[in-house]
Amino acid sequence: MVTACAACTTTAEPRTELAAEETTAGASPAPISDRRSSSPAPGTAFAVLGELAVQGRAPKTGYSRDAFGSAWIDVDDNGCDTRNDILARDLNGTEGDRCRILTGNLDDPYTGETITYERGASQVDIDHVVALGNAWVTGAAYWTDLERRAFANDPLNLLAVSAAANRSKGDGDAATWLPANKRYRCNYGARQIAVKAKHRLWLTAPEKAALERVLASCPDQPAPEADPAPKRDVGERKAASVRSKTQPVKAKKPQKAKKRYRTCKEAKAAGLGPFVRGRDPEYEHFRDADHDGQVCE
Repeated sequence: MVTACAACTTTAEPRTELAAEETTAGASPAPISDRRSSSPAPGTAFAVLGELAVQGRAPKTGYSRDAFGSAWIDVDDNGCDTRNDILARDLNGTEGDRCRILTGNLDDPYTGETITYERGASQVDIDHVVALGNAWVTGAAYWTDLERRAFANDPLNLLAVSAAANRSKGDGDAATWLPANKRYRCNYGARQIAVKAKHRLWLTAPEKAALERVLASCPDQPAPEADPAPKRDVGERKAASVRSKTQPVKAKKPQKAKKRYRTCKEAKAAGLGPFVRGRDPEYEHFRDADHDGQVCE
C-alpha cells in the first residue's frame, strides 16, 4: 500500500465544489503551473501528470461491470483470487487460510479510521482507485476484453477501503470526489495518476485541474511505479512463482449440480461449493452477501 504523506492537506472539499479554489475577494488565482518555481522533478506525480493526454469524456454507451470480466480472478497464478490478495496486502492481523482471509483490521486510507473486517459481514470493499466507469469514458471503451480484465485486477489500482466511502465515491473522478482523510489525498492523487499513465487513459480538463490542486501542497509526491506483493509467507510466494514457470495452473471445472439446491447448507452437504461467479451456474441461485464473487464457501 502506498505510504501516506503527512503534509498532504488541500483546501478542496468533496463533490462538485472540488473544482473551485478559495481566493481573496476581487482576486484572480494564477494558474498552478505559474506558481511553481521550477519544472517538476522526474518520477514525481506532478511530472507524470504533465505527460497525460487531456480530452473530453467518451460516451458511456455500452458500459457495464461485466465488460471488465468476472470479479475476482487469479491473475498472477498464485492460487488466490485478486480480492484475497489485496486483503492480505492491506489488512493487519489477518486470520484464515492462505487464500481466504476471514478476519483482520484495516487502517482505512479514505477515512482515517480503523475498521474490523469479517468475511461475510464486512464493512470493507476493494476499491478501484480509477473507477471502472471513469476508465470506460477515458479510454477503456476502446480496449480489448483482455486489457479491461487486466485493468480491473491490477493491484496498483486496488485498495481495501471503507465500504461506505467506496460506495459514496461511485464512478467519481478527482474533480467530483476525494477521500475525507485529507492526509491521504496526495497518495490518492498520485496513485490515480500512476494508474492512468500505466494503462494509457486520458484525463478530462476538470480532472487534471483537481489533481494539480491536490499535488500543490506536495509537489515532490512520488508516482508509485509498482505495487508491493501480498503479505504472504516468502516460501509460499517462491513456490507459486516456481509453479507458474514450470506448469500452468489448472482451472477448476464448473460444478454441475444434479439438482437445484434451495440453500447453501444443502449444497455443501452434497459436497458442492463454493460456487464462483462466471464459472458455476449455481452461483446465480444464491445471494453473494459479501460481494466476493463466491457463494456457499
